[in-house]
Amino acid sequence: MKHRRVALLNNISPLGLKEFGANYALTQNHGDADLWLVRSADLLETDMPTRLKAIARAGAGVNNIPLERCTRQGIVVFNTPGANANAVAELVVAGMLLSARDIIGGANWLREQEVDTSLPQRVEKHKSVFSGSEIRGKSLGVIGLGAVGHLVANAGVAMGMEVWGYDPAIAIEHALKLALSVHHVVRIAELLQACDYITLHVPLLDSTRGLMGRLQMDRMRPGAVLLNFSRDQLVDEEALEEALAAGRISKYVTDFANQRVMSLPNTLALPHLGAATEEAEENSAMMAARQGQDYLNNGNISNSVNFPAITLGKAAYPTRVLVLHRNVPGILSKVTTLFAKEGINIEQMVSSSRGDVACALFDASITVPRAFAMQLASQPDILRVRVIYGDGEPDAAE
Repeated sequence: MKHRRVALLNNISPLGLKEFGANYALTQNHGDADLWLVRSADLLETDMPTRLKAIARAGAGVNNIPLERCTRQGIVVFNTPGANANAVAELVVAGMLLSARDIIGGANWLREQEVDTSLPQRVEKHKSVFSGSEIRGKSLGVIGLGAVGHLVANAGVAMGMEVWGYDPAIAIEHALKLALSVHHVVRIAELLQACDYITLHVPLLDSTRGLMGRLQMDRMRPGAVLLNFSRDQLVDEEALEEALAAGRISKYVTDFANQRVMSLPNTLALPHLGAATEEAEENSAMMAARQGQDYLNNGNISNSVNFPAITLGKAAYPTRVLVLHRNVPGILSKVTTLFAKEGINIEQMVSSSRGDVACALFDASITVPRAFAMQLASQPDILRVRVIYGDGEPDAAE
């Protein structure tokens, strides 16, 4: 049996590796792999071998992967949105509780005390220093109601908070799960002015970089708490320093520590613990393995960050052809014309595009010659062609 090869660039949960079928084998030779599984390994300066077809990131962020270069080489990059959502949401709730009451300060003070018969009296005398407020009855603003955000919003409702949400592009699956009592706003400013706690749950894009700047912080309710468990660059740290110094923001809780943040007053920085649970690592590894395997076996794409989603289900014909190409007019017409000239009947097909790139899947009832795959791959604006055979043979045009 010919094997497809998988290389691990980080430690991956064994449960994820169990997802692979008998026609897969692990390899330590990265250049000989069809699929790379990665977590935090920095690939920005790494050469991508010709054989490599896909990179599956066991996690959400892909800033360690050179997406533009992968796209040019026809390498599909997957991530695993939602696999660690519960872990992050639980930590956000913990962050709110830690900001509401000085639990860490109290615990640290107690560890410094001499343990003797007078300890109970000292505790009663000093505990008021660490007192705080309750979460129940306070208002929570959630910016971004995706995989994590909608869980945080629902948790806030369950704790008796008045919850406000902002997400102009909320997915139907998350909207259906959102508590009915969540107030939807169409302007972030309305949410900022209404809430005691503001938590960020949006991806880092050019449009969201510095999302929380001076203007936004000035609009926040005086003494509000800002929580950031998404990406550090969503917050303008210079504006944050000014807001904390002026008392406009009472506390900043973040999962992203750096030299500047660690020097700020009233800041609780955690060591990037959002997805650091056994369950999240297992879920991410299994999801990454399933997506990578489905792509290699069937050409289907889901949760790719550089190519559109596309599927024809499980390959049931002798040959399936995947064409990754630039999104320019005439490509599909040219490809189908080449099919016809070769005398290959297309049983079914589907195409999809996103931005500058697109892809198409074709099922054929005959075994497509390797020479035809090479002919397709040589056409202008074609990024990659994969011909997947139903008998388990490796792709053509390798």
